Amino acid sequence: MASFLRSSAPRSIAQQASRFAAVQQPLAARTRAAPFLFRRGLASASVPEQPRLRLGSVAPNFKASTTQGDIDFHQWIADSWAILFSHPADFTPVCTTELGAFAKLKDEFEKRGVKMIGLSANDIGSHGKWIEDINEISNTNLSFPIIGDADRNVAFLYDMITQDDLENAGRATAFTIRSVFIIDPSKKIRLTMMYPASTGRNSAEVLRVIDSLQTGDQKGVTTPIDWQVGDDVIVPPTVSTEDAKKKFGKDNVREVKPYLRYTTI
Repeated sequence: MASFLRSSAPRSIAQQASRFAAVQQPLAARTRAAPFLFRRGLASASVPEQPRLRLGSVAPNFKASTTQGDIDFHQWIADSWAILFSHPADFTPVCTTELGAFAKLKDEFEKRGVKMIGLSANDIGSHGKWIEDINEISNTNLSFPIIGDADRNVAFLYDMITQDDLENAGRATAFTIRSVFIIDPSKKIRLTMMYPASTGRNSAEVLRVIDSLQTGDQKGVTTPIDWQVGDDVIVPPTVSTEDAKKKFGKDNVREVKPYLRYTTI
């Protein structure tokens, strides 16, 4: 797929959708007619039928320009875990605080073999100044790449656009692009979250989910509500109590109900 091109000026949603359709043709041959009611008139565009981004599905690949050079997303992930989190524009207040918080947790994510990558629906030309602001405000040193997605190619590919933004596209080109994807080394989506523009994300929760997913993969367990590293975990229903005692130790399985068994790891 061709690399995404930079844009020096905002495009209308019809232009964006049309260009996205052309770029994404190899990924999705089927399209559906999607009428958009504009506040300033009527327009329509042919928008690709987006991949179904279910948990366990392969994260769509793409090529893009970032603050650290051009990337092929799957090649960039390589054998690591990855977090992709998106933002509607540079110099937005809530997103500025979020990126600063994630930058401060860089070492924690690296300990877990996790790469971080941001996305903002602006050209990378303005990302650099925004990063300077983020570093100043949060007293940090943001070192992970930020994708330039001025044409919203990745935003459409990953279905980051809210319904209200599509319906109101005639009065603004900025969209509520505020999603989080956790992707494992096999390139499968393990978690998705979409936040409203008014609510800041919780970086500690993203880290907690990474711990839970990696613990579950390594130990064959699940984690209960508000679980933190070191807390008891749950024996999954697919494992009998007898087998759980063999695996975790005879005295290390606590049965609350036949279907709810705790153990320590």
